[in-house]
Amino acid sequence: MIRRLVATALFCLPLTACEGRPAPEPVPQAPAVKASGAGQPAYKAAVSPTLQAVRARGHVACGVHPGLPGFAFPDVRGQWRGFDVDVCRALAAATLGDASKVRFVPIAAQDRFAALQAGRIDVLSRNTSLTFARDAGLGLTFPAVTYYDGQGFLAPKALGLGSAQELSGARLCVQEGTASEGNLADWFSTRGLRYRPVMAASEEEARRLYETETCDAFTADISALAGSRSVLTNAGAHVILPDVISKEPLGPVVREADAAWADIVRWTVYALIQGEELGLSAKTVVQARETASDPETRRLLGLEGDLGALLGLKADWAYQVIRQVGAYHEIFRRNLGEDSALKLDRGLNALWNAPKPGLLYAPPIR
Repeated sequence: MIRRLVATALFCLPLTACEGRPAPEPVPQAPAVKASGAGQPAYKAAVSPTLQAVRARGHVACGVHPGLPGFAFPDVRGQWRGFDVDVCRALAAATLGDASKVRFVPIAAQDRFAALQAGRIDVLSRNTSLTFARDAGLGLTFPAVTYYDGQGFLAPKALGLGSAQELSGARLCVQEGTASEGNLADWFSTRGLRYRPVMAASEEEARRLYETETCDAFTADISALAGSRSVLTNAGAHVILPDVISKEPLGPVVREADAAWADIVRWTVYALIQGEELGLSAKTVVQARETASDPETRRLLGLEGDLGALLGLKADWAYQVIRQVGAYHEIFRRNLGEDSALKLDRGLNALWNAPKPGLLYAPPIR
């Protein structure tokens, strides 16, 4: 009898119904995916809550600058344009198959991280620098660098300045609550120079103060200074000084808790870079998908080794990114480069293997 009771108890242990309790719901698991290449193991894609929310609502909520020429600004028809805007559109193309399915949320510098932490946006794409404290202390992740920048100075050409070190004692416009404010203090302190800060709540206000000669020079990321100069009344009367006083790696930001969403953002950026490396463009990618024979291009365009499934995306996710938004060089050229008002050189943002090498490098997509 005792043996029978023990056997019954052991039988009921894994069956919660024996105690009158419902069996637990099984945890949903993403399907295993066989990666390309002989001997490669099967990988399992993680489930992204953010991707699920994006698909449920039908658009990506993207935090952007309220109005920074070259990076994010509404045009005369109210359509958002710019480098950071195109990164958002690339993400929509990757996740929803339609680059137009983005809701742009203009956010001030002081509110950008709180908006992301609170879940009001899915991604922040707003000329934001990766720093140690931001990455380690805010519960946020910077998946990839889209633009390598540095802080500089915009000054009237009439002053005849050859270096920022000649600005000792000058009034300098700087946006409050940004990395630029701290960089400025560090740089002048290290050199034993003095300056008078003129604080501004936004880049637009700093530009206005500079244009009305409330300050002698304006300091910010060099790309932002180029954007500001492009809309001044007499752009040719102002010069960006040669000094670069900081490193400012700019890129999209996401919540740290959703690592799978960070992967989606990261590899969307890398797809843009890899597209340029492979010589693809929005005009050529359709033909390339029909005729490509090299393994790298075929993997990127979803013709081999369904890598999109590892991100929870369709096989042609990267193809849609390049077809609808373009490769990195197209995004740069129309917003910041030769086809834009900013006329910025590629510089550090050239490919690693360009004739004048830069820092852009996409890890292997395989």
